[in-house]
Amino acid sequence: MATNFPPLKNDLLLRAARGERTERAPVWVMRQAGRYLPEFRKVRESHEFFEICQTPVLATEITIQPIRRYSGLIDASIIFSDILVVPQAMGMEVLMNPGPSFPDPLVSPADVSKLNAVIDVEKELGYVFRAITQTRQELNGEVPLIGFSGAPWTLFAYMIEGGGSKTLQKAKTWLFKYPEESKALLLRIADVCVDYLVGQVRAGAQLLQIFDSWAGELSPYDFEQFSFPTLKHISTNVRRRLAEENIRDVPMTLFAKGANYALGFLAQNSGYDVLGLDWLIDPAEARRIVGDKVALQGNMDPNVLYGGRNAIEAAVKRMSEGFRSGQGGWIANLGHGITPGVDPEDLKWFFECVHKYSM
Repeated sequence: MATNFPPLKNDLLLRAARGERTERAPVWVMRQAGRYLPEFRKVRESHEFFEICQTPVLATEITIQPIRRYSGLIDASIIFSDILVVPQAMGMEVLMNPGPSFPDPLVSPADVSKLNAVIDVEKELGYVFRAITQTRQELNGEVPLIGFSGAPWTLFAYMIEGGGSKTLQKAKTWLFKYPEESKALLLRIADVCVDYLVGQVRAGAQLLQIFDSWAGELSPYDFEQFSFPTLKHISTNVRRRLAEENIRDVPMTLFAKGANYALGFLAQNSGYDVLGLDWLIDPAEARRIVGDKVALQGNMDPNVLYGGRNAIEAAVKRMSEGFRSGQGGWIANLGHGITPGVDPEDLKWFFECVHKYSM
């Protein structure tokens, strides 16, 4: 395990993730490493997307860019990578042009035989671990570093759809036509995610986030049947594996986008410390549902960042009042990832407003 990191100077995120009520809300945004930043676009002019992911010095630079730009305003870094490195490790080709594309998706359960039978995560994804270790050193303790993985259902859907989809028709066909084969593949993906997340903590990640971006495409019944068991499998086994290595107190966040119907169930049963929220639920209602069982993260609509300073300030003020209405930790964030057209100065204003109103 990587050690000898500089001491952490700002532990606001970690305290909030453990459920503490903090002096103000820690704040970061999903996809903050890249996309909207001109300094990221400069790097992209001469490097392909997955080349950056696979080159630790480049991934470190992109991860640190927003910390450098917003020093003193932002309370976490998140390693620059992509959820689809897991299907790559499993033996699938993934291109980014500009969105994700799988030239050879899984068409039927027979195609599962094309996946790697044994996956050495250190060999296949060691570049992420090296980037995490290097980033921890270069952050010099300014803020914690978040590691992450896609959730099995979301990865499963990409692997079958071959890219993004509005209906997820192909992936859902698998669930309904081949339920047992689907559950077996989902669990296989989950096991890779466990190895990957444990490796990220060993490398220096201080908090882990699971992105179930397509959770909201499932009915409550299907979410409980297909997605939830793998999410629970991850939280249980990551904690068990870390405890066996005497590594404790690494908070875990679950962002099940669109699955607000499951908030109470997830708070009671999922084993995660933090539940991320999209913008389709009122913060006060979310806090009422979960009580003080978990910390909450979110949840301003990312498109408010296009609405001007008055709109951003008003939204942050409402959000802060809602999340502060009950007990428990709160991590300020957007309700989904930041989009490429956002002016970095408007994001800076968002951070400043959180500092002002989340006391």
